[in-house]
Amino acid sequence: MLRALPFASFCSWSVMLELVAFGQRRIGLATRKKTRSLEQIQAEIARLEQEAKAIRDAEVGDVVAKVKVAIKHYGLTAADLGLAPKSVAKGPKATTKAGKRGAPRGNASKTARPIKYRDDAGNTWVGHGKRPKWFVDALAGGKTAEDLLVK
Repeated sequence: MLRALPFASFCSWSVMLELVAFGQRRIGLATRKKTRSLEQIQAEIARLEQEAKAIRDAEVGDVVAKVKVAIKHYGLTAADLGLAPKSVAKGPKATTKAGKRGAPRGNASKTARPIKYRDDAGNTWVGHGKRPKWFVDALAGGKTAEDLLVK
């Protein structure tokens, strides 16, 4: 049974039903769910990706500025940050303050293997493990493994 509404005494039933329907539409009970097309969704995705890129670029700029300040304040170098370019080893590794090498890696009883391959730039490889890039590049450049053998 319908509950009596406070304004029922001065309204007709048709007016009350229109008011109820209006209220339902107003709060979304009588509305249909809108469907979006694929193009609309893709356009929204593209817009959101651009917005995300702009936010990321702004954040990256702030981070880079903070890192630059810290580098200047502490006097850090690329080597301190582990960003120095890797060079070909041409001598003994750096020693510690006491003049001794750092702790050995892995099994300390292993002996160094003799060098089996060398290129014109001085890169070397003992012939075990994954082929180094310089070796693969030399083979791709037309050299053979026999050309790179140490004699």
